[in-house]
Amino acid sequence: MPTRYQQLLALQIPEKTVHYSVKDCQLYALSLGLGSNPLDPTELAFVYEKDLQVLPSLSMTLAHPGFWARDLDSGLDWVKILHAGQSMTMHETLPSEAHIVARSRIVDVIDKGEGKGALVYFERQLIDRDSGVLYCTMVQTVFCRGDGGMGGNTQLQPQLHAIPARNPSAAIVHHTAPQMALLYRLNGDMNPLHADPEIARKAGFERPILQGLASFGVACASLIRLCCDNDPARMGSMDCRFSAPVYPGESLRTEVWQEEAGVYFRVTVVGREVRAIDNGFMAYS
Repeated sequence: MPTRYQQLLALQIPEKTVHYSVKDCQLYALSLGLGSNPLDPTELAFVYEKDLQVLPSLSMTLAHPGFWARDLDSGLDWVKILHAGQSMTMHETLPSEAHIVARSRIVDVIDKGEGKGALVYFERQLIDRDSGVLYCTMVQTVFCRGDGGMGGNTQLQPQLHAIPARNPSAAIVHHTAPQMALLYRLNGDMNPLHADPEIARKAGFERPILQGLASFGVACASLIRLCCDNDPARMGSMDCRFSAPVYPGESLRTEVWQEEAGVYFRVTVVGREVRAIDNGFMAYS
């Protein structure tokens, strides 16, 4: 009989095709808070259709498979799942409109042991339906707090990017809105942890938390502004781990360290001074 680990690797995740448009690009940027200063041209570029620029992190929302851990026969305790890390590699710049095919699979599992949880690696590729162009490969690291002991790859280790031991090269603060998690859900992530106070309390939080990918999107927009001259095409990849929850309404400070190999970054919750995103690294295209 196959183990739970083998069953999870064999999980059939349906291929999904969607069409997205300029409005979807605008909604995504607005849900992150861009356009809060409508006179700022660096923000307006992502929310106004004239010469619209597209955030690479929009990839996270396109042809989203839904809450697969709950909706498919994954066997995972979905209430206790947290988004632990995210990587994104851009092979081509996203257009402002396209038909996208998403192909998803479980890549591997690191089992921390009974009572200690497990890390599940979930890969999704975005491909242009008409041209066959591969736009993006992303890998989501999911921390399954209630699923330790399922078995897994004993050789696999999480990759961590060490932040340089010096002051950052630059920083920027982004203020999130109290309703940001509710707005971000309109991009397709319908996990009730981000909307339902009762579900949030059952998961151990005082109230609904912000989606990890919303914080990731804020970091992406901040990196483009700080390091890419506001040109999304200059971003080649992003990788980071999520280290603390963020509540809607909090402010996020993104700090960057410019190095020859690329840019190291982290995101801190202002006031609480906890790191929401750590061990981040961005490579140029």
